[in-house]
Amino acid sequence: MSAKKSRRQFTAEFKSKVALEALQGKETQSELSKRYAVHPNLISEWKKALVENCHRIFDDPHPGIDARDKKIDALTKAKDILEQDVNFLKKKLSPYL
Repeated sequence: MSAKKSRRQFTAEFKSKVALEALQGKETQSELSKRYAVHPNLISEWKKALVENCHRIFDDPHPGIDARDKKIDALTKAKDILEQDVNFLKKKLSPYL
């Protein structure tokens, strides 16, 4: 029986680096594929994906702000509820203190 070989997985950082180098044109795709030990077709796919999706970089200048604001609102509401609970308990327990 032969052991099944798993596929290599590349990080987004690596893919973008190779794709940018391919777009610059200082080296051919075959030279890049030899240097990075990646099939030339993969480099072509990464380069195509980079060109097709580069507009997304400029879509939202602050992509995490909405999520951060929602989290802040939720935490503020939770804090207010806890403060109300503490004030209620202080009021009810004051005769016993």
